[in-house]
Amino acid sequence: MHDKIANTMEFPPETPQPNIYPLRWETKTSKMEEIWDASLREAWNPKDLPWDTLDVSSYSWEEREAIAYWWTLLSVFDASAPPVFAEAFIKTYEDHEEDAIRRCFFSVTRDEQNHEQMCGLVITKMLESASPLEYEPKTDLGRRLQKNARWLYYNGGRYWNGYKQAVPKYNLAVLFSSFLMGEIAAATIFKQMSQSCEELVFTEAFKNIGRDEGRHMAICLSLMERDYPNLSAEDKKIITKQIRAGYLFLSAVLFEPPAEFWDLPEDFIATQREAEAIAREAGFGIPSYEDKLDNWRSAMLNLKAVLDKYDTPFPAIPEVDITGEEVTQADLDSADIIPIF
Repeated sequence: MHDKIANTMEFPPETPQPNIYPLRWETKTSKMEEIWDASLREAWNPKDLPWDTLDVSSYSWEEREAIAYWWTLLSVFDASAPPVFAEAFIKTYEDHEEDAIRRCFFSVTRDEQNHEQMCGLVITKMLESASPLEYEPKTDLGRRLQKNARWLYYNGGRYWNGYKQAVPKYNLAVLFSSFLMGEIAAATIFKQMSQSCEELVFTEAFKNIGRDEGRHMAICLSLMERDYPNLSAEDKKIITKQIRAGYLFLSAVLFEPPAEFWDLPEDFIATQREAEAIAREAGFGIPSYEDKLDNWRSAMLNLKAVLDKYDTPFPAIPEVDITGEEVTQADLDSADIIPIF
């Protein structure tokens, strides 16, 4: 039981930190106010999209399962993003960040909830089931894709536990690099998908999601501009490792999951490629292998340009022919790495 002290002193002792108290409402970064205002103007509701134009019965069951699988793959990242950013949102309070920065992180959490809803709406409409794991597959491909989905969620669970352990260890400046990588990567894929999907509801959704990700990028870039000129050498070393780990983690959705980072069965990639080809043929514009490779390389070069401004070493990413500082698998301690969702 708490011992009462109010009658023993005039003022209370300082609140032990980290804690959300005491509260204050200071804003120094005007760019954050602009981003917050934009988030209110650009708010959207996934339920208001033109769902009446989507006739799932016009697709074969193989096509439905293949398209639903892509959204299931995306859900490993986008449907986990609300709790990921909720953790970061809480951290902005405990670190007593500026008021507008706290609000911006709240807006990211809200946006990512929309993205999760989008995953769920498509999956449930395509599969007529609340879960891709509980759904009864209609085809042989569907059965194999459900096996893939189970392994994706298994790996996602491992990395969520790692994220929860890692976040308290690092300051927001280090977290920004991980978040920025995720946003650059997301903007890359959603822009291409908005241009290559035939269904109106998907095109509209990807436009909205891509616009959201652009704001999230602006948040990260603004904070990096504020904090990165004063990064310590130790923080720079951590960021270099985080970028390499982030490449391996995000490759699962933006390219293909590397075996050294993802624990997956041998037939995983072959099954995924088969599903992507079927979805592509049905008008769902998943980028080809070559386009994925080009997009991923462009995204990494964009990120490298940002970090180069602040003399932060970029890791070598030989998979997309980018040279840099060598980061070995042994350097990527799962207890110290922040998975990027």
